[in-house]
Amino acid sequence: MRFLNTEHENKLMNLIQRDGTHPKDKERISLFYILSGNADLFAKSDSIYDFRNHQIESDCLLDGRVDFCSSSRALIRLAYNLYNGYQDDMTTPLDILSGLDADNYLLAMESLDIRLAYLKQVQSSLNDEELEL
Repeated sequence: MRFLNTEHENKLMNLIQRDGTHPKDKERISLFYILSGNADLFAKSDSIYDFRNHQIESDCLLDGRVDFCSSSRALIRLAYNLYNGYQDDMTTPLDILSGLDADNYLLAMESLDIRLAYLKQVQSSLNDEELEL
């Protein structure tokens, strides 16, 4: 896993510890990877994710209680999508990636790698089981 800097890595560990995330929970780690790499999202992480109930707060995108810039909203949508398949009218690759600066683009791409590496691992395990049959 590549980090933007040491602070990013420390913030990710902070979120993982707060949530009690299992190391194999790549869905949640990809979500936290994005939140920890963006200062605005990290500061507002309690409005984006409910650490007590271990669930996303998707209403934060719609209810206006929290002010997010367009790139923060795009990253939240991506994080939610990687976590549980969340979709709305703005959850398309073009909508998510087109307005991101260089650091946020790196966050987006690495979070995809985190999530997809897990899917490749599961697929490989399933293929191995088929070979044994």
